[in-house]
Amino acid sequence: MYKYSICLLFILIASCSDTKKGTKEVGDSILNHADLNPLISKRLSFMLDYKLDSLNFPRSMNKDGSVRGVSSQDWTSGFFPGVFFKLYQITEQLVFLEKGKEWVAFMEKEKFDGKTHDMGFKIHCSYGELFKITGAPEYKDILLTSAETLSKRFDPKVGSIRSWDFGEWQFPVIIDNMMNLELLFEATKLTGDSTYHQIAETHAHTTMKNHFRDDFSSYHVVDYDKMTGEVLQQVTHQGINDSSVWSRGQAWGFYGFVMTYRYTQNEKFLNQAVSMIDFIKKQPSWPEDDIPFWDMRDPRIPNAPRDASAAAITASACFELYAYTENEEYLSFANDIMTTLLSEKYVLNHQVAAPFILDHSTGDWSKQMELDVPIGYSDYYFLEAIKRQGEVQ
Repeated sequence: MYKYSICLLFILIASCSDTKKGTKEVGDSILNHADLNPLISKRLSFMLDYKLDSLNFPRSMNKDGSVRGVSSQDWTSGFFPGVFFKLYQITEQLVFLEKGKEWVAFMEKEKFDGKTHDMGFKIHCSYGELFKITGAPEYKDILLTSAETLSKRFDPKVGSIRSWDFGEWQFPVIIDNMMNLELLFEATKLTGDSTYHQIAETHAHTTMKNHFRDDFSSYHVVDYDKMTGEVLQQVTHQGINDSSVWSRGQAWGFYGFVMTYRYTQNEKFLNQAVSMIDFIKKQPSWPEDDIPFWDMRDPRIPNAPRDASAAAITASACFELYAYTENEEYLSFANDIMTTLLSEKYVLNHQVAAPFILDHSTGDWSKQMELDVPIGYSDYYFLEAIKRQGEVQ
C-alpha cells in the first residue's frame, strides 16, 4: 500500500517537468516514474503554476470550475503552503519548499490575530511545517507569538479556548478546536514554559467531558455560561441537526485526541480516540468505499454528498493511532480509505486546471457552500496520511 501511495506522488511530481513558469526542474530520478498512472499526472503542476496573490490563497473550487481564493485571514489559508511543505517532506524536492516559502510569506501578520481560535490551522499547518524542515529561529518566533496570541482566548472558569466571537452564544467551543491545541503543545516543547501545555490539556479534558454523547459521537458546538463555566447547550452549526454526526467534526475530534495523547501520554486521551474511531467504524451508514457521507445521519443517505476531507483526516489519525496501539484493524481501516482516495473517482480529473489534488469534499452544508468540491485542507491531510502510512508500514 505504501509503495502505491509513493508511486502516486512520483506521478504527481513528474508532472512538474511540464511546468515552465518560475519553477525549477525536478530530478531525473523522479521523472523516471512518469509512465505510471496518468490520471493524476497534471495535478501538482497546476498547484505550482497557481499565481502568487496574498488575497487568493486557494481554498476550494466553485462549481463553475473557478477557484475560490481567500486572504491570509481565512482559517484555511495555511493549508496551501502546508501542502507544499508536506510534499517537500515526502520527496525532498526543493521546488516544493521554495513555492511554500513564497506563499507563507504573506501570512506572518496572522500571528497577531487574536480574534480566531484557528491559529493552529493557519500557523501550525504552515509555519509549523516549515520550522520542522528548517529549524530557522525566525519561524520559531512566529510560532511562539502565535501560541501566545491563541492562549489569550483561554478562560480558566470554562476550562476551554473560546472558538467564536459571533452569534448569540455566550462562550461557544467547537469540536474543531481540538486541532489547534498542537500549536500550544509545541510552544511548551520549544520554550519549556508549561503554561501552553496546561491550557491545551485542560481544553482537551473539558472537551472530553462535555462534547460527547454516550456512544462517543460528538456535538459540534458546546455553549458555556461565561460566568460559571456551566454547559448551557450542546448544538450544531454545520451538522444537519443537533443530534446528528457531522463527519468532519467527528474526524477533527478523533485526530485531536490522538494528537493530545502524543504530547501528554495520558491514557484517557488514547482511550477517547479509540472509542471515537470504534464508533465511526461501526456506523450503519458508513459506505463500502470508506469515504463518509458529510453527515452520518443525513436522511438522504445514500444520496447525500461525501466528504473526502473527513476521510483523509480520519486516515491520517488512524495511522498515528496504529503506531501507539499496534491494532491491525486501525491500520487496515486507514489503508482502505487511502485506496479509495487514490482512485480515479476521488483524484481530481487531470484536465481540471485547479490547484487541488482530491475531489468530493463538503465544506459548510449550513450555508450551502462548498458542497462536493475540491477543498484545500483535504489535500493537506491526504498528503500527511501518505507520509504517515510510510512511517508505520
